[in-house]
Amino acid sequence: MKIEIVGQPYQYISENSGDCGPECAFLLTKQNEKYKEDAIARGAHSIITPSECWALFGLDRICVIGITGTNGKTTTASAIYSLMLDLGHKAAMQGTRGFFMNDAPVEGKTLTTPTVLNTYRHMAQAISAGCEYFIMEVSSHAIEQERIAGITFGLKILTNITQDHLDYHESIEEYTRIKNLFFQDESKKLINRDEPKADFNFINAFTYSVENPSTYKIIAYSLNNGVSGILKHFEEHVPFVTSLHGFFNLYNITAAFAAVHIVTGESLEKIADAIENFGGVSGRMEVVSESPLVIVDFAHTPDGMEQVLNALKEKEVLVVFGAGGDRDRTKRPLMGRVASIYAKKLYVTSDNPRFEDPDAIIEDILSGIEDKSNVYVDVNRRNAIAQAIKDRTGDEVILILGKGDETAQIIYDQYLPFDDRVVAKELLATL
Repeated sequence: MKIEIVGQPYQYISENSGDCGPECAFLLTKQNEKYKEDAIARGAHSIITPSECWALFGLDRICVIGITGTNGKTTTASAIYSLMLDLGHKAAMQGTRGFFMNDAPVEGKTLTTPTVLNTYRHMAQAISAGCEYFIMEVSSHAIEQERIAGITFGLKILTNITQDHLDYHESIEEYTRIKNLFFQDESKKLINRDEPKADFNFINAFTYSVENPSTYKIIAYSLNNGVSGILKHFEEHVPFVTSLHGFFNLYNITAAFAAVHIVTGESLEKIADAIENFGGVSGRMEVVSESPLVIVDFAHTPDGMEQVLNALKEKEVLVVFGAGGDRDRTKRPLMGRVASIYAKKLYVTSDNPRFEDPDAIIEDILSGIEDKSNVYVDVNRRNAIAQAIKDRTGDEVILILGKGDETAQIIYDQYLPFDDRVVAKELLATL
């Protein structure tokens, strides 16, 4: 992909050396630096850095809000985006769900954080659409691979740090180090003060919390019929109400509440009024059926599963889940253990096996479950969901975890149509 640019001695910019020629500059990044000589050999007009590209596009005209953390990135980003729009600001959002501008989808799902040039292209589009704010999810891969190089952030947010992506980072210590790298400069940052692994530069740092002292502190809350609470900011005390569910969403909405206050300067009362309109994110604690109660969630880490299951701890829960192939194997038994602690019965199945043997993935999960008397195993995900629906009695809740709003199952390199929400509804319709 090459992008046209005006007012320069060359006509295009590309990250792909194959696109280069006398009219195209090569954007040099950590990911493509080994192709620099190829770009030169093809006659690239010039070699430019991300910082130079940022300036060429004039991207300092938009306030960039970056969110990183193991869990909560998508919900926090979506809440900030929703609040901005409800408060009358023009905004864009890039992340796991795709690229959106001013309440309209522009591009579908892609990487959580795309390549440098793709992100810059989205920012330029947002500026052309009159957007004041650009909200983006920042993955640990993107930090390590410098896919956020050259970006001047107006605010950086940390949600939490728990185990994920150890197939790539190899240890929780390295994963933690990479996450914290994002917060070592003097730009404005908003840190979850209840996260013990957080390590950040205190200059221009704001904090939020439920337990520890912070800039934005929840001093009272309720999880009945949604998440509600009272936020304390210095001498101000502001109540808020949402339709979200789960203690973890209390953190997500508090981060969004604080972020919008920091970057817009809107009153806390006005932001609290807008919070009530945020209905959550598709595939995150999404209610597929009220009676029986069937919920689909994206949780695919031990901590993510625990958060969701803990939100339903007053219920008897039947959990359908698996684990992704070609990803961190060490989290699989931990996922099995967490599910066995909280759930009445487990239905262990395939997630996205990719190039791994799905039966072997299931065995990894089962190794973390001591008492297997309430475990049902079926490698066919549709069959596992069907069995859970068949077994459910009384007020039991069916919780389908791992894929959220994904619409395909990845087997080898094939993307086969599969949506947990659609499958559950189809099966419920046959009752």
